[in-house]
Amino acid sequence: MSKHDDHHGHDHHDHDHGHDHKHDGHGHAAAKPASKGHGHDHGHDHAHGHHHHHGDPNTMGRAFAIAIALNTAFVAVEFFYGFMANSTALMADAGHNLSDVLGLMLAWGAAILAKRMPNQRYTYGLRSTSMLAALFNAMLLMVACGGIAFEAVQQLMRPEPVAGITVSVVAGVGILINGFSAWLFMSGSKDDINIRGAYLHMAADAAISLGVLVAGVIVRYSGWNWIDPAVSMVIVAIIFYSTWSLLKQSLRLMLAAVPDNVDRAGIEQFLRDRPGVTEVHDLHIWAMSTTETALTAQLVTPAGYPGDVAVDDISRRLREDFSIQHSTLQVRLGTTVHECCLQEPAH
Repeated sequence: MSKHDDHHGHDHHDHDHGHDHKHDGHGHAAAKPASKGHGHDHGHDHAHGHHHHHGDPNTMGRAFAIAIALNTAFVAVEFFYGFMANSTALMADAGHNLSDVLGLMLAWGAAILAKRMPNQRYTYGLRSTSMLAALFNAMLLMVACGGIAFEAVQQLMRPEPVAGITVSVVAGVGILINGFSAWLFMSGSKDDINIRGAYLHMAADAAISLGVLVAGVIVRYSGWNWIDPAVSMVIVAIIFYSTWSLLKQSLRLMLAAVPDNVDRAGIEQFLRDRPGVTEVHDLHIWAMSTTETALTAQLVTPAGYPGDVAVDDISRRLREDFSIQHSTLQVRLGTTVHECCLQEPAH
């Protein structure tokens, strides 16, 4: 994470008017004079519009509770009947659904922790737990893929009789439960990959249950027992495909990459176009959570500090136009040589 360019803030000489303008939205800090030169540290509470938790948190809490309860019960039923019907596809889907229940628990726990207030040690609170949950969720599903594929290959090599009707009935129940669970998460899935992970799992499960139902019908009327493990392999492919993008995105967020929904080039151009700004240095953009993005940047304004109104307007535009909920801007006159411990990214 960025250190908010604090090493620059101690670099000012008496003729260098450094201004750190901080918007953290998590408490009101009184303005205080800087220790050197004519710098001023402007702290303002901009709590409004900073949290952007899409979907009512109480609604999401209920969605998690209902989906976990329904899917836990269904896993037990599905595995029991899969075992009784000798259906690898049904047992594989039960294993996948079990991983989804664990994933839902992770996502719910992270959504709760993300609301914890910042403290002296965790100055951003525990927002990043939502990114950890998304990453663990993806990894959990990848492990499930390996287990399902192994069982399917074993069954393909030695096909055994499958009770097609039982498979179809249980899969039909799965379509209803997973479809309803996916609907519960739909409203919060657009802008939060933690919630989207839960939504994708449930939606994929509904589609997979449909595949298992079709396989059960085919086995019942054709006697082709190999269809059941073949469907299991298709299930693996679907899970892998839907999980791969979640894995990549959550891993990038954990590595402090610029979030996919943020236009870094557009932001840099916007900052360069501000009146009086001649250079932009140390532009860092990263995710604080699956819904909030932070930015630090150094603006060089040789004509002098543009004033709080101008800096506030930049932060407002960053929030409204570029989805940057937390911005820290440092203003310098450019009278000293710019130094940074990190290399500037290539353009």
